[in-house]
Amino acid sequence: MGQSREGQPKPALLLFVAVCVIAANMRATITGIGPLLDQIGDDLGIGSAALGLLAAVPLIAWALVSPLAHDLSQRFGHSRVVLWSLLLLTAGTIWRSAAGPAINLWLGTVLIGVALAIANVLMPAVIKRDFGARVPAVMAVYTALLGGVGAIASGMVVPVSHLEADGGELGWRPALLATGILLPFAIALWAWTMRGAHTDAAARARGTTRRPPTGIWRDGLAWQVAAYMGLQAASFYMLVTWLAPISTSIGRSEVVAGVDVMFFQITGVIGSLLVPVVLRGRLRRWVPALLPSLAIVGALGLILAPAGVFAWACLAGLSAGASLGMSLTLMAERARDHHTAVALSGMSQSVGYVIAALGPIAFGALHTLTGDWTAPLLLLVLVLLGQGVIGALVGRERFVLHRR
Repeated sequence: MGQSREGQPKPALLLFVAVCVIAANMRATITGIGPLLDQIGDDLGIGSAALGLLAAVPLIAWALVSPLAHDLSQRFGHSRVVLWSLLLLTAGTIWRSAAGPAINLWLGTVLIGVALAIANVLMPAVIKRDFGARVPAVMAVYTALLGGVGAIASGMVVPVSHLEADGGELGWRPALLATGILLPFAIALWAWTMRGAHTDAAARARGTTRRPPTGIWRDGLAWQVAAYMGLQAASFYMLVTWLAPISTSIGRSEVVAGVDVMFFQITGVIGSLLVPVVLRGRLRRWVPALLPSLAIVGALGLILAPAGVFAWACLAGLSAGASLGMSLTLMAERARDHHTAVALSGMSQSVGYVIAALGPIAFGALHTLTGDWTAPLLLLVLVLLGQGVIGALVGRERFVLHRR
């Protein structure tokens, strides 16, 4: 567990609750966009390709900003930088929903992406630092909450947008603003955990924190972790962004399509919780390679029997949730300490989200080009197959920056 400034252990329960509340804020602002794409496009006159780019903006920000989190945490401390990221996430959520020109939507989304990029990198390292041998279990809960609250956001935004107010419907702006409803609680609780507690910066000032290892960008295993992260994220954001339009294209209502997206993510919660269970015994080596198989079945089902979209979404969700949990676990378990975990997390998320950002854009562009969903879904299948191949490599138990 973490140590206080005086060297006393920080309360484990308080830390755990704080991590859980932060996890609850790590996806809702992003996953709420997909079910509202039609409303946003109609209101602002944005086509499918541009909407795909909007969904990819946070991923692009994650790719560009993730490496900076490493240096920021070394200079100012993990805990302080996490707090700053939560404040920035709040500002971006408010700006994105502000009335006025369409540029508010884009710039607010950029701020959200920057904030989440920093928190995405640091939280696996925080868990590695403060929970030691409990990393797989705590990471499973973290990932489950991340996906679960994201799922609720997907399901609630359309009904919220249709609520009556002043003789009309609220619309998509207040609905997106509502995705940040838990942010004040996360900020308050995380700030509370920092009261009288240690900061990495204080330890550094005493000369007790060694500099992080270098050479992460030249490490082959780190690139495998990054590729796995990128491919699983690309498949997730393809579906979380475009599943609702796929659902409405077969005659389902906006509300029902939002529910499809919600259950895609709810089953992901189940998948993420199963990761520490299956990471045991002889199967452990092959778990990363096997996880995409359920999503492949789901993607093929959407092509061959689209009327079963709900079942296919749930199947793909199991795979997506487990794959995300696996990716975050690899960032912690393929590093020997939390300093290396920060470096690996920053590098793999930077590279990974370059790959991931291309997913929703390519998916939307293929749909615009072909006029149907077959080609985009075949692209999804190829991405998932690539994840399986990389998973076979990264599943071997090794450590980054470790020379035998």
